[in-house]
Amino acid sequence: MEHELKEFIKKCDLAIKQEDFDTLMNYYTDDAILVVKSGMIARGKEEIKKAFIAISKYFNNTLMPTQGEMIILEAGDTALVISQTLLEADKNESEYSMDRRATYVFKKNSQGEWLCAIDNSYGTELINK
Repeated sequence: MEHELKEFIKKCDLAIKQEDFDTLMNYYTDDAILVVKSGMIARGKEEIKKAFIAISKYFNNTLMPTQGEMIILEAGDTALVISQTLLEADKNESEYSMDRRATYVFKKNSQGEWLCAIDNSYGTELINK
């Protein structure tokens, strides 16, 4: 049986592709962080939404994230997701890798719904920067 977080992450990817950032923010904790790039972190939903708008613009509004292989490590109300994140966009050159080994941390809220607390599409690559 497929872990429910895989479907959840697909919904997040679809919201990014459709540039539906209001819906996307429903999938984050209030105090979530997004690693925008090495040395730049967006904190909280407002900053994360602004970051996604800027990221989308950087990729000429054609960003399409998908997930490849995924490992989910769950302990109580917390889950670590290690995922091959693949980015496609109609952009000729990018200084950022389009094939990443992402790490995400999810927490369950009081209603038992998963929310993203840490969104790090760069994974351990941050160590090399």
